Amino acid sequence: MAERSSVFTASHGVMTTEVGVISGELELRTNCDNHGLLTLRITYHGADEWYTLPGNGHRLHDPRDHEVVHRILATVLARP
Repeated sequence: MAERSSVFTASHGVMTTEVGVISGELELRTNCDNHGLLTLRITYHGADEWYTLPGNGHRLHDPRDHEVVHRILATVLARP
């Protein structure tokens, strides 16, 4: 299982399943297994409690795309 992590600032916030919108300095962590199943989690940078992004069943056609998808997600979530 591959894991990627990025820290970014979300000035307009990011919706989470557990607590609604969070904003500020956040960390996105994505995991992708060998079958392409993608797990998306987010937290306040440096915090211990992780939240999930809405939706489920995220699956990549090719697990090798994980790095690119992670970078795209982090970029989109950081947009002003």
